[in-house]
Amino acid sequence: MEPLIPLIVSGGSGTRLWPLSRGLHPKQFMDIKGETLFGRTLDRVLALPDRAAPLIICNEEHRFLAAAIVQERLGEAAREAAILLEPLGRNTAPAVALAALAALEKEEDPLLLVLPSDHLLEPQEAFAGAVALARQGAEAGRLAVFGVPPDRPETGYGYILRGPEILPGVFSVARFVEKPSPREARAMLEKGGYSWNSGMFLFRASVFLGELAAFAPPVHDACRLLWRERRQDLDFLRFPREAFARCPSISVDYAVMEHTRAACMVPLTASWHDLGSWESFYDTGDKDADGNVRVGDVLCRDTRDSYLHASHRLLATVGVSGLSVVETADAVLVAGRGSGQEVRVLLEALKEQGRQETETHLRVYRPWGFYETLARGERFQVKRIVVDPGSGLSLQLHYHRAEHWVVVRGAALVRLDDSAVLLKEDMSTYIPVGTKHRLENPGLIPLEIIEIQTGSYLGEDDIVRFEDTYGRS
Repeated sequence: MEPLIPLIVSGGSGTRLWPLSRGLHPKQFMDIKGETLFGRTLDRVLALPDRAAPLIICNEEHRFLAAAIVQERLGEAAREAAILLEPLGRNTAPAVALAALAALEKEEDPLLLVLPSDHLLEPQEAFAGAVALARQGAEAGRLAVFGVPPDRPETGYGYILRGPEILPGVFSVARFVEKPSPREARAMLEKGGYSWNSGMFLFRASVFLGELAAFAPPVHDACRLLWRERRQDLDFLRFPREAFARCPSISVDYAVMEHTRAACMVPLTASWHDLGSWESFYDTGDKDADGNVRVGDVLCRDTRDSYLHASHRLLATVGVSGLSVVETADAVLVAGRGSGQEVRVLLEALKEQGRQETETHLRVYRPWGFYETLARGERFQVKRIVVDPGSGLSLQLHYHRAEHWVVVRGAALVRLDDSAVLLKEDMSTYIPVGTKHRLENPGLIPLEIIEIQTGSYLGEDDIVRFEDTYGRS
């Protein structure tokens, strides 16, 4: 059987899922009942028979989040997977083109299974069956798209009009339809023959690149240039930022699928959801007798048909209906259900104000562990830092702040300029402004410290790195 390489495209920002989704921690990495959408997608492809090691393409800011999940799922086999890094978003066509070039380096003209990282899809058997059908179309030189039978007049998805059957279970495509108006969506549902465009594809790498060259030559040529200028960085594949910025930003649908005569469609008869808004979380959640979906510590009285999500504290509602209420440690969203576009507009307004709640949570994950902001005020900030066993921060200094470290749990190896000291629980140290320093965990349990910062400027960009295990500049 011909090699099949799964590609997980993880470039989404999840702007309609604020405040849980943030710039540095987008929706595909959100913790949803102890799991992430990215992890679920990876599990889905790993369960497929006769597949090669997966490819992943993600924003460079999310590389360690993706790599940690890949390592957890694949173990030693993680080194066979390739993670391509986008310095900035350019939609799906450039991402898939670069992955196709990477796939051609691994196998002789393989099949490429393209999957967004933020879909909820089950059962696995239905997905695997659709992939097997799409293989037939791809092996015959077609570009297969997975179509989802619609169950409502949805205006947030594109549609595919099915043509005649060309192979068992594989249909030609009569036309693609952009996101319709409510009237158009109802008419298509009544007429029949239409499917939602899932944004999932299966095609031969060379066929996609050939069609891209025919219908979107600037994208094709830019990606060929980017591929020649790629460089390896630890376990990641990087591309130059300036050249990447010059690549046109366009989707696979606009660039290729709406123009090619080689498209085919495979019905995906599974439970499929594109979790892009709080309304979609409401639709897929378990509802109580009053039609509420409750996540976390939630208490309701006289509340109906609402999505209620508590992340850090008690969320209580009285006398409301039809709301989405999402609580995080530093922000609370209260919105009417179905107002996803308005949430996106709200987020843009917050970005214009320079609000840090748009980019990060109070807990920020790093390749060595995480830090969590406990308090901040004028000229001071308090953080809780947790360092994984055997890991360490970069050798660095700060020009505008001093730091006090108190070890709460574990052991800390602290390097200050040319000296080193081992600190145990209840011991502390002081790092003056301008002092080179490094924090490492030489122990077998997580190291936990409390850091008190004082100074005129406390931003995360006040870091000068001299050495870093993780290749950060």
